Amino acid sequence: MALSAAHWVYLGGVLLILGVMIARRNVLVPALLATVGTAWTMTGDPIVAVQSIFNATLTAAAELFNIFLIIATVTALLGALRAMHADQRMVTPFQQVMRGGWSSWGVLIVVTFAISLFFWPTPAVPLIGAILVPAAIRAGLPAMGAAMAIAVAGQGMALSSDYVIGVAPGLSAAAAGTDPDRVADVAFVLSLVTGITALVIMSVLLARHMRAPSDANLEEWESGVVAGARPSTGLLRRLRRRITGAAPDAEPLVPAEAEQRIAVGSTVGGPAGGADVPPPGGPGGTGGPGGAVSTDGPGGPVPGDGPAPLDARTERLSRFFAAAVPIAFGLMIVYLVLGELGVVPPVQGGSGAALVGGLAVVLVVLVCVTLDGPRGALTSVGEHMTDGLVFAFRAMGVVLPIAGFFFLGSADFAPSILGLPEEATAPDLLVDLVVAGQGLIPTSPLIVGFGVLAVGLLSGLDGSGFSGLPLTGSLAGALAPAAGVDPATLAAIGQMGSIWSGGGVLIAWSSLLVVAGVTRVPAIELARRCFLPVMAGLVLSTVVAVLLF
Repeated sequence: MALSAAHWVYLGGVLLILGVMIARRNVLVPALLATVGTAWTMTGDPIVAVQSIFNATLTAAAELFNIFLIIATVTALLGALRAMHADQRMVTPFQQVMRGGWSSWGVLIVVTFAISLFFWPTPAVPLIGAILVPAAIRAGLPAMGAAMAIAVAGQGMALSSDYVIGVAPGLSAAAAGTDPDRVADVAFVLSLVTGITALVIMSVLLARHMRAPSDANLEEWESGVVAGARPSTGLLRRLRRRITGAAPDAEPLVPAEAEQRIAVGSTVGGPAGGADVPPPGGPGGTGGPGGAVSTDGPGGPVPGDGPAPLDARTERLSRFFAAAVPIAFGLMIVYLVLGELGVVPPVQGGSGAALVGGLAVVLVVLVCVTLDGPRGALTSVGEHMTDGLVFAFRAMGVVLPIAGFFFLGSADFAPSILGLPEEATAPDLLVDLVVAGQGLIPTSPLIVGFGVLAVGLLSGLDGSGFSGLPLTGSLAGALAPAAGVDPATLAAIGQMGSIWSGGGVLIAWSSLLVVAGVTRVPAIELARRCFLPVMAGLVLSTVVAVLLF
């Protein structure tokens, strides 16, 4: 088929966005310019082109606002739990089983994965770093081992599947035009394959570094005495100097950027990437109103003097909700699984996301009513929900204009973005480009799968794991028919590449800075140690996806 000028402008916009991602810059401005250029070329009207910026963002917001609400409600719940210190109680009991290096390794993986599934790793990492990491270090786990466990289990396995909250599958499915539940199911399996493969390789590498339990381990760690990084040469050394600003022969234990951001109580590079997102629940940060976390020392949050003492009633409520909230979400997961097995009526479509958000709101109300009383809850529930919405828009708001550009390339959304009548039609730009170049695209499902994975890895190079999902989802929807692969499977593969890369595992200028900060290890070295194990896991998971799904 003959391609119009709009097709070439749209293709140029896609390549521009990819180039800016590779250069580790924010892709918002290129996405806006590409939207204007494509709309102007399609209509020949500069006024419509300018209007398309607003309309494309509005269209993306309408399609994705349910995701924002889920983020807001879950964040509000975490803030309500923090007010009574129940968030800390949910992880404190695990300290009792951290008797050695390997048990600490396992506990960090399981707890980080579980908490990050429900609350995302952005607020979970400082909490785990303040409570569990010191116990793990004392038990003999190397600081680098603790950092790798948290990064792979949280920013990797939990965030790449995002199975409970469903933000990532929702973004991927919306761009690919497929079922978000199907994307979530495939992504969950692929995240486990990737994560388990990476953790097995890491455990082999860590075996000779385990130490006997001792208070001296903790004293050395708190004093900043960590194992030095192995010598690096060539490109890696130059990259380290560029990121950290260190002299050629010296590398700071923790990048200054991480120390600065953690010291002010903010989190780095959440799902939207790059943005400093204050933790929900107010200035108390992860320590709650009483300031359970101190930022003394070069490595970020360490246990401080502890939170202000709770009265007996609040103490009882804290214990109750620390158990009740995980149980409630656990029962919800059991119900969803039983629905998939046909034992109970299945939850379909967007109802699963609605169940998560609705349950979170119910729990927020219950926590606030029991803690503040019915009258006080009228204020506190509203405050927590407001904090949640602010967090959601600060974390995810940048995704909307980027998604709007890719929606402009879809015939389903282009008419409303361009202000055309309902009966009007618009070209399906991305699909047309794929069809036109179909002879150059290998039809092998495996090659297509690795191609989408590569695009996902590149799209995460800007430190944003989620902003590349509209691109990988759109490519998945366009390439799936020619390759004979389920579009949900390709979307999940792209999601793996984008989030494992930019979500905070493979590159040091992402939220990996927070992990490096709370564990007091060099961010560049942490990213380097994670690279080969994670890449091996991604290769294996892509093969599994193509062969099994």
